[in-house]
Amino acid sequence: MDAVTHLATAPNQLWSWDITKLLGPAKWTYFYLYVILDVLSRYVTGWMVAPRDAAELARQFIEETIRKHPVPAGQLNIHADRGRVMTSKPVAFMVADLGVTRTHTRPYVSDDNPYSESQFPTMKYRPDFPDRFGCIQDSRAFCQQFLQWYNQEHRHSGIGLLTPAMVHFGDTQTASFGGHQNHCPYPQRFGSTGRSHPAKRQREEVSKFLRRVSQSA
Repeated sequence: MDAVTHLATAPNQLWSWDITKLLGPAKWTYFYLYVILDVLSRYVTGWMVAPRDAAELARQFIEETIRKHPVPAGQLNIHADRGRVMTSKPVAFMVADLGVTRTHTRPYVSDDNPYSESQFPTMKYRPDFPDRFGCIQDSRAFCQQFLQWYNQEHRHSGIGLLTPAMVHFGDTQTASFGGHQNHCPYPQRFGSTGRSHPAKRQREEVSKFLRRVSQSA
C-alpha cells in the first residue's frame, strides 16, 4: 500500500519501523538493528539486533512485537520505507493475517519515514556510541541500555518533553523526580507551598498532550 495520511490519536494505532547498520569488528562486517516505534508516543515497542537483514527475520520480529501488545485487529498501521525487506512478501502476508495495514514511503521521497529516521541518529550521535562493536552480544547490550533510557528517561521534544513511556502508557510513575532541571520539567521544590505534587502535574501534562493530539486530528 502506498503512503497515505495517517493520524494517530492514541498509542498502538500507527507504528514506524526501520533497520540500521551497526559496524562490526572488522571492515565490511555489520550487525543490523531492527526497531519499531510508536509514532504518537515515540515509544520503542520492539527491537532486535541480528547478523543480517532478511525478510524472514523481519517477519518473525514484527509478528512477535505485535503479539506482545494489546492491538486489536484492524487498529494498527505499520509504516516503513521501500526497502527490500520492508516490501517483502513474508512481511506483507504476515501483517495481513494479523489484521494490520501497512504503508510505505512515496517513491523517490527520502524523508517520508521521519520518525524512524530521526531516532537512529539520537543513538548514533551519543558520545558513548562506539565506532565499532566487537561482537553481536556487545551491540545488543548497548542497544538494550540505550533503548531503555530512550523509553523511560529521554525527554522528547516532539511530545512536550515527556518521556515516550509516559505518553504510551499514561504512567507517570515511570519518571524519577530529582531536583535537577535536565531530568524534571518541574525543578521547583515541592513542600508545603500548596502546589500540586509532581506526579499529579505529570499526569496533567500527559492528558493535555493527548487532548491536543485528539483536537488536531
